Amino acid sequence: MSTEAVSQPTYGNWRRPRRPGLGPLGLVGTIGVFGGLVVALIASLISLYAALFVILMMLLFLVPLAVRTQDGRNVYQLVALRISWRRRKARGAHLYVSGPLSARPGGRFRPPGLLNKVTATEGRDAYDRPFGILHHPTRNLYTIVLGCDPDGGSLVDSDQVDVWVALWGEWLARLAHEPGLRGASLIVETAPDPGTTLAHEVLPRIRPDAPPSARAVMEEVVERYPTASSEMHTYVTLTYGPHPGQRRSKEDVVTDLAIRIPGLLSGLVAAGGGAAYPLSAERIAEVVRVAYDPAVAGDVLDARAQHGGTGLEWEDAGPSAAVETVNSYQHDSGVSRTWMLTLAPRGTVRSSVLRGLLEASPGTRRKRVALVYKPLDPATSARIVESDRRAAQFMATSRRGMMQARAASEMRAAEQTATEEAAGAGLVEFSLMLTVTVDDVDQLADATVAVRNLTAASRVLMRPADRMQAAAFSCTLPAGILPWEQTMIPSELQEAL
Repeated sequence: MSTEAVSQPTYGNWRRPRRPGLGPLGLVGTIGVFGGLVVALIASLISLYAALFVILMMLLFLVPLAVRTQDGRNVYQLVALRISWRRRKARGAHLYVSGPLSARPGGRFRPPGLLNKVTATEGRDAYDRPFGILHHPTRNLYTIVLGCDPDGGSLVDSDQVDVWVALWGEWLARLAHEPGLRGASLIVETAPDPGTTLAHEVLPRIRPDAPPSARAVMEEVVERYPTASSEMHTYVTLTYGPHPGQRRSKEDVVTDLAIRIPGLLSGLVAAGGGAAYPLSAERIAEVVRVAYDPAVAGDVLDARAQHGGTGLEWEDAGPSAAVETVNSYQHDSGVSRTWMLTLAPRGTVRSSVLRGLLEASPGTRRKRVALVYKPLDPATSARIVESDRRAAQFMATSRRGMMQARAASEMRAAEQTATEEAAGAGLVEFSLMLTVTVDDVDQLADATVAVRNLTAASRVLMRPADRMQAAAFSCTLPAGILPWEQTMIPSELQEAL
């Protein structure tokens, strides 16, 4: 009798793009080095002290650029973050009050921060299903939200899982060819089951003449089952923007998005997304309302089960009050903390690498894991792949010993990426964000320990989004907030730093 080991597919080969420049200096630092040397050489013709002064000033400018944290930020970026936080705190921008008692006109409960100026409209797709559209007027972006009920990974063959992963990768690659698409995000939200759905499904079906013992058993199931179960919701957001110089009316945008939705949903279904559907403007407002006030989750489910909806509008989806601190964000009945990805898993991983991170965590009110994607067009993908390939070849041939072995591994990974890109595969920049909501500030310490254990098991490195917790909280909501679209400094200049 012989046994044959079943090999499970592995995944990986995530690469951080090489920063142009000398070592950790970046492009700006490299230009500063060569420019400073030229100025020092010219100054040496005047006097030696002038040349020494120029070299000293060059070192004072370059050392903060060379000193970097584990997540790649230099000293200038850390100082800018602290200055921005102090300025916002001095202006009182870390506090938010809405509703009739606030100074805002209308007395509505609009979402705060990055979502404050967002407006919601609604359209109907080719199957006459309502779908909500969030308009970001600051950047003139439009966001649609798709909901899906993914098939579970339990008792599923590894070959089927591999097919799902391949189709999900193909769906992401197709996003690079979506006209006007600026970014996408996949958000998985988990929370303890309040038992409202189970109660509405079971209790009305109990017959009045049922035996007392059977009635007692069913009532006990309804009462105790939610304590050991959780609810999970999956959302996919797609954010579109106009082409440069193109001006379109809102009606044309709604019509264009309505045509695209069926094709996007079919791709999600094929990738294991289960039943996929567009979210209406009311459903989007309900999700955001529950995120800011987790205590109303049961009431929202109860109203939806009894009346088919809540009638909630986007202007009333925000909190009544919110306070941002250095390492937390307090909003109505919850306190949240958000973490951001600093390093993807090294080496190869299996398809279940993020399972623990996506499952509901005991002791938390709600948890959201957001995967943010930025599809790259084929021309940009080819340029990045070739640049990484040349850099890996240079590193592999310029050093010896253990560093050469690691550089050789990097070169093999870069060659594989270049081969796949040349064969038609897409290139996508991605990041991961995690928001945990608890009932009280004292519970944040336990939640931090739980997140540290989960990230270690998932082989990812994450850091808290300190001094920008409110903005990071908004990025994990299914509202289409793209971090790279909210910065004042262009992404090209940030890469050069």
